[in-house]
Amino acid sequence: MQTKISDQRALMIVMTTVAFFLIGILYVRANSTVMLITSGFITVALAMISGVGWEELNDDICENISAFIPGLLIILAVGMTVGAWIISGTIPLMIYYGLKMLTPSWFLISSLFICIVISVTTGTSWGTISTVGVALMGVSQGLGIPLPYTAGAIVSGAIFGDKLSPLSDTTILASVVSEVYIYDHMKYMLLTTIPPLIAALVMYWFLGRNAAGTVEGEQLSLIMSTLENNFSLNPILILPPLTVLILVARQKPALPTFAAGIFIAGVLAFLVQDASLKDISTAIYSGYPKETGADVVDKMLLRGGIKSMLGTLAIPIGAAFFGAPLKTIGVIGILIRLVRNYAKTQKVFQLGMFFVHSFLYMIIGSYYVTFPLFAPSVRPLYDEFDLHRANLSRLLEDTGTAFAPVIPWSVTGAFCAGTLNVPTLDFILYSPITYGAQFFLLLYIILDFKIAIKGAVITKHRSR
Repeated sequence: MQTKISDQRALMIVMTTVAFFLIGILYVRANSTVMLITSGFITVALAMISGVGWEELNDDICENISAFIPGLLIILAVGMTVGAWIISGTIPLMIYYGLKMLTPSWFLISSLFICIVISVTTGTSWGTISTVGVALMGVSQGLGIPLPYTAGAIVSGAIFGDKLSPLSDTTILASVVSEVYIYDHMKYMLLTTIPPLIAALVMYWFLGRNAAGTVEGEQLSLIMSTLENNFSLNPILILPPLTVLILVARQKPALPTFAAGIFIAGVLAFLVQDASLKDISTAIYSGYPKETGADVVDKMLLRGGIKSMLGTLAIPIGAAFFGAPLKTIGVIGILIRLVRNYAKTQKVFQLGMFFVHSFLYMIIGSYYVTFPLFAPSVRPLYDEFDLHRANLSRLLEDTGTAFAPVIPWSVTGAFCAGTLNVPTLDFILYSPITYGAQFFLLLYIILDFKIAIKGAVITKHRSR
């Protein structure tokens, strides 16, 4: 049976541990994984001093970490995929033809739309970032585009498509837990998703103009010739990413899908590139092992493998450990009750829900945990305040799905930074869709603009 502690004691624990964590990150500039785990230890200690039993805490810690395991396995699979696709020649092929077809001035806008199309059609931002995104990062280096710019465009396109795809697991999850018709949910999200997209296009147009012509012709020739000399650039090498994208679009499980891409890449590395089995296994474990003799190309290719993702894995595990005891002491229910007690208007209630879910996501780091924990508790309150539940489903995505890459210790934030090899704080400014959705949602709530009331018709033709 769960031990009850007072709301005041629970809030004291939250404020103490969150303050400790933020001081460590912002002032001491300590490693985020170390701070997450240390903050978790402090939270556990304070909870036990307050009378919470270790068994309850341990159960929630195990449950929280187990919820992260599918994402952690995918992160490992992405590292293996990158290593396999480099040694097979797949990523070098995509970089080679990307350099031929894309120009610096339009590269960022092209990257944005390429990722939007792939993410909408497949329903996965992670799949988009780990396949097309990795190749675009290589092209970016070749064209002389700053990597944070490109990472921002890739993440923006992937998240935009993920939010607005009926195949997306987050889109489905947010609509299901909110009990909202999925096309009502998707249409309502356009109001907070299209404005940041326009902002992104304007940003990338200006950044692209400044980037145009920054790459030297000799350097581009060196990259192209180095790729030609070190890899057999056979068009069949496009088969691994094509297979993965087809399987993802057909909603096949993620891990078997990545396994298929890794296996096919391994076979192509053996048959087309004459790679030994030892070289293939080395690439899958520790990344592409061979230097090309050209530093600019080596920066593109000497990466990938399981080892490259081990540091990334530690971050969400630390977040799960930190968030679990806060869940045990009932923080979610306490915060919701506080909002309900003080909110007398729709505006105040929505602002409260906005900040509560944003805070919960920041400390828990996974929308697979926060969506099903938060939404069922507040659905009746949206009815009570005469608000359409699409306001809830949109809030979940704008403060969860879109916000995820902004938080370095979240599962998605760690994945984006680890896969693209660019720290979150370096690229996030150039990804306005991630924080723009929150800005516009907050603005609409404050201005009481386009807030659907209970019973409003959002989509005219509803076929359930």
